[in-house]
This record gives sequence, structure tokens and C-alpha cells, in this order.
Amino acid sequence: MEQGLHCQMGLTDGEYRRILELLGREPNRLELGMFSVMWSEHCSYKSSRRVLEKFPTQGPQVLQGPGENAGVVDIGGGWAVSFKIESHNHPSAIEPYQGAATGVGGIIRDIFSMGARPVALLNSLRFGSLESARVRYLVEGVVAGIGGYGNCVGIPTVGGEACFYPTYAGNPLVNAMCVGILPASSITRGTARGEGNAVMLAGARTGRDGLHGVTFASEELDEQSEEQRPAVQVGDPFTEKLLIESCLEVMERGLVVGVQDLGGAGLTCAASEMSSRAGGGMRLNLDRVHCREEDMDPYEIMLSESQERMLLVVEPAKEQQVREVFERWGLEINSIGEVVSGGMLELFMRGEKMACFPAKMLCEAAPSYDPPFEEPPWFRELKAEHPAELPVPGNLEEAFLKLMASPNIASKEWIFRQYDQQVRTCTAGLPGGDAAVIRLREVEPKGLALSVDGNSRYTYLDPYKGGMIAVVEAARNVAVTGARPLAITNCLNFGSPTRAHVFWQFRQAVEGMSRACEALGTPVTGGNVSFYNETSGEAIFPTPVVGMVGLLEDVRLHCPMGWRQDGELVCLVGDLAGSLAGSEFLHVYHGKLAGELLQPDLERARNLHLFLLEAIGEGLLSSAHDLSDGGLAVALAESSIAGGRGVELELLLPEGARVDELLFGEAQSRVVMSLAQEKEAALKEKAGRYGLPLHRLGITGGDVFSLKTDDRFSIRLSLHKLIHTWEEVLPWYMNRRAL
Repeated sequence: MEQGLHCQMGLTDGEYRRILELLGREPNRLELGMFSVMWSEHCSYKSSRRVLEKFPTQGPQVLQGPGENAGVVDIGGGWAVSFKIESHNHPSAIEPYQGAATGVGGIIRDIFSMGARPVALLNSLRFGSLESARVRYLVEGVVAGIGGYGNCVGIPTVGGEACFYPTYAGNPLVNAMCVGILPASSITRGTARGEGNAVMLAGARTGRDGLHGVTFASEELDEQSEEQRPAVQVGDPFTEKLLIESCLEVMERGLVVGVQDLGGAGLTCAASEMSSRAGGGMRLNLDRVHCREEDMDPYEIMLSESQERMLLVVEPAKEQQVREVFERWGLEINSIGEVVSGGMLELFMRGEKMACFPAKMLCEAAPSYDPPFEEPPWFRELKAEHPAELPVPGNLEEAFLKLMASPNIASKEWIFRQYDQQVRTCTAGLPGGDAAVIRLREVEPKGLALSVDGNSRYTYLDPYKGGMIAVVEAARNVAVTGARPLAITNCLNFGSPTRAHVFWQFRQAVEGMSRACEALGTPVTGGNVSFYNETSGEAIFPTPVVGMVGLLEDVRLHCPMGWRQDGELVCLVGDLAGSLAGSEFLHVYHGKLAGELLQPDLERARNLHLFLLEAIGEGLLSSAHDLSDGGLAVALAESSIAGGRGVELELLLPEGARVDELLFGEAQSRVVMSLAQEKEAALKEKAGRYGLPLHRLGITGGDVFSLKTDDRFSIRLSLHKLIHTWEEVLPWYMNRRAL
């Protein structure tokens, strides 16, 4: 065989030697290509598998944990929720529209392959500075791709987050999450059981797009990455919609044994994983694969990542019924082989055997590494810097407006107005709040609160605390709506695992996340690791993103974030002052990222959730909003903006604290809320019972945002000016001509 071909395919010399040992011979080009994609970082998790074992994955609510296409949790009443988040970072960097669109399409297929009807989409986006014309091009393309696919397929995009830091300039992050609902007793899994059962390929035809897409995702970006556009798939949301309906129908009618989507590594991945899970094998005839291009060879057919395709295992007696369902929906489907005993994966074309080896070699025999790790030199240096030594702003109102105009805090309406948020008419809480809220018609009056969250500034400064905070904040986001946090999925975006400091960050973040999940009772049901997020040797900030699902027993009682009436009391639960370490204020006003993060109090975090569940369930609160980026002043302003009401506030400066720590400092387990004044005593008693500080801050009403400290007005703005400042940032950037 050609010397060095395995290196071109992304395999190391050691991995190639291992393949020779397993096979007892040299692989042909097709076999080597199959090993290269399945042993890639993207598919095999070869550098992260051992670390991921730290995650808690079990709980009474978990019906399906990691290892399947998506996780599933019980929500009572005979129903369950399936959910997962995955990355499509590298494709979005070189072809933003299709990269983002196919990321959405892929995560949808993961959900309905479990037998769940997709009901909601969310996303987590990271870009470089909006001053860059290239970054604005990426933002425009990614947002259009997400909206274009989700809107056409008929699933509402109900929430998400978007952040902008220079570290993501060359390597944006596009993480897509999908949530679906299904009967708890009807989970479909991706297994190929039953000797003689038919293997059927359904959906779009197979093309040459996406070849070696997973290999591309397992490399860092550089100046030559633009040449790899063929590694980006092309999506068709209209075909996906037909695929959803046809697949759900055959699953609901009990016509299939197993189902798996063809995503990363295409037919190679689906065939090998379905076989390996069941301990069996497959015999496939590649002549029967519907191709959209002439003269496709076995290598291209097996490695193609063409979208909107599903692999089904069907009993022979039910094959015709399955065929009729797909044809009625206007989709092609063909039997391309059968399940065999013995565990072998055998591929034939034009009467010749093209490949033959045990399916488990691609899956269970994939390498597993324990890369070296080392604390980076800047870790202790940055922690040793004390932001409190910086000067206090001379003009607090000016500093506040500058913070409100940060793209990371400003309104994201320019983004989410491009998404259909209310298709299916189940959206109860629109984008822009702490968490999205959806109704569940199948099990009324229950609902779901959904959030994605992750703070890369925190994780860069302290990956252990940053990972912990990602879970704590995502849980708080759903708790302020009145929902009980159930479980998480995560997308772990890091640089190259071959760099010791990157792998140290990864290990630390996973440990912090695991600790928080254990304390809050929110197990991990699955997710995605995305390594090699680097550009020309420069890694992104470590960015663990948490997708949290919370259960509302009565969606009609969910709590909004904005002031709802004039004359209501405004209170804060939690500590008054926060820390400037790692804060958005420190980044925006001082241009620094430094300081030692406060240690999250996990017991207080859990008590806060219980307090919120009771207070909202008993109707004590009119609104609730968690404190995150920008601290107390920003949270209060956001509540005024969301409610369209002013507020008169008076904050007492805690002893030893600075006014910028009071207004803009950040800390965990803090929530601002409004309530009728006659309910204050009951709320105070409840907060005391859970050991939570409760502070009275002011009264809602009027058209002025007024915040007073130290016997003088620190901030006094018309609501109109506040809203204008906050709303116009992204439109101003995105409407600029290329520089």
C-alpha cells in the first residue's frame, strides 16, 4: 500500500501498527479509511474516554445514559424527555451557513432516532470580536444556517447564548442542542440484533460531501483549512422533516429493531456501532446504496457524511411495511444488507468482497490514551492579580452604560428574531430570559425549562471552579422559572489534547462539573467532546457548555424575569456584593482577565433551588432573574427592560466592599425577584429556613431606572435610554460595512 497513507488519514504510526496486529494483515484503502474515521478523536474519544468516566451518569430519573444516540430522563405520567448537545465548530469556521445548518440537522436526528419527537432547539455560540469583518461574516452565516434549518424543519429554536471574545476569532464554537419527548416505555436504541434481519438505508441519497469530516474535526485549523470545504456536509431540512415523520411512524408501530442516524463517519459509524452494541455483525451490498453521483467507489460510499440518512434494522416480515411508510412520505429506502452472527462487518460491491473484519475493531478496540497534563504557568500568575487594586470608576453611570453595551450583555434579539420560536405553539417562555419554557401537550400541565450555559472566562482562570459554575448557573437558570433541575448534557470545547496545559484544563473542568452534578442531583446523560479548537497553534479559552433540562409540574405557574406590576417589592436572595475576578466588568472596563474566583457553595446552590421551587409554586413571586455576567446592576436593569418598568433602588454598601464590587461584581447563587409587598414576611421566613440571605432593594414603577448607593444617585437613567443602549449594539455591528 502507499507509504504514509495512514498519516494522511490522521492515524499515527502506532495506531497503524495496532491495526496490523488486529487484522493480521495490511488493510486495504477502504478498511484503512474506516479505521481512520472511527479511531479519530471525534468518534473514538480516545483522549477523553477515561476522564469522562468521572461524570455521574445514574439517577432515578435516568432511563438512558451515555452510550446511545441521546440521553433519556423520566418526567412522570408515562412520558420521558430525550436531549443532547453536540458541536459543529470546524465546519462552521470554513462554511458557516452549512456548518451550522448541518449541526442542527445532526442533533435532531440523534433525538428522533431514540423514538422521541423533537420539540425544541437551543444553541450556544462563541465568536471573536465584532470589530472584525471576518467575524461578522461568520456570525451572519451561522445564525442564518441555524434559522434556515430549524425554521424549515418545523422545530422552534427557543433559547441559547452568544458570546464574543478575541480567542474565538479563527475558531468559532457552534454547539446545537435538541430536546424531544417520547413515551417512557418506547425508547428505540441503535442496535443491530437478530441474525437475518434486514439492514435498510433510508432518506437522502449518498454523495461525496463530508468525506473525512470527522478527521477534519479532529485537527486544528490553519491557513489551509479553507481548502477542506468538501469535508462540510450540505443539509436539506425538508428531507429531514419527512425523515422525522417516517421514522417516528415505523418506531411507533413497532416495525423496527434498531435505528441510528448517519452523522459523523457516515455508514461506517452507523453499521459498526449498531453491530458492536449488539455483539453481532453486518453483511452489506454497497451496490444497493442509493447514490446521487455516478461512479462512487466503496471508500466514498462508506465514508460519506451526506445528511438526512438513517440506518434501520428490520425483521424480514416487516420489511415491506417499513418500505411502504417511507415511500408514502416520498423518501427512498432500500435494503442494503442483513445482520449476521459472528460479529463480522463484511462489505461487497460488484460481486467482490471489499472489506471484512470484526465490527468491534472499529469501536471497542479503538485506542484509549491518557495524555500528560500540567498546570499552565499563567494559572497562578493570573490568580495572584487582585482586581480590587484597580481604581473605582469615577463615573458609575458611564461605566454601567459601557457594560450594558458589551456584546456579551446586550440584547441578542438580532440573533433570535431570525429563528422561528413558536412553531408547534408550545413555547411558553420566549428567548431572552434565563431559560426557555415549553408546554408538553402530551402530559399537561407539565412543562420543561431549558438552558445552555458556560462561562469561558471563568474556566480559563480556574477550570475546576469554571466547570462547577457552568453546571450551577445552568441549574439556576431553570430554577428561577420554577422548574426542578433534572439532568445535563454537555459539550466540552477545548484546544489540542496533545498540549499538557489543555489536557489539564480539560481534566479540571470535568472534575468540577462532576462535583457540581453530584451535589445538585443532575446526572450527565451524554454529550460531546470537541478537541483541537485551535488556530495556527493558539487554543481557544476552555469552554465547557452545559445543557440543562428542568421539569415544571405546572407550566402555567412558570415565573418570568421582568417586573410585572408597579409598586412591587424588589429583593435579592444571596450575597449583596460579588467579586470582580473574571467578571465581564473587568474585561469591558479595565480590559483585563485576572483574579481568583469565588468558590461556589454547592449546598447553598441546592438550597436556593428548593427555595425557588417552593416560593414560585406557592405564588409568592411575581418575577425572578438570576445574577450572572455584569452582576447585580445588570440583573436589575435586565428585569426592568424585560418588564418595561422602571425601579427605585437603594443599595447599602457592605462593610469592606467597593461600590464596583457591589454593582458589577459576580458571584453564584444570587437571584433578584419582585413580589407583592404583603408577601415579604412569608418570603423572608422561607429564605431563613433555607439559610439564604434576603435583602430588600426597592420598589418597581415609573419610567426611570434609579439605583442609589452611599446617599447619592449612582445611576439614574430613563428607561428609554437604557433600552436603546442595550438593544442597538448587535444591529449596529451587523449593519456595518466590511472594514
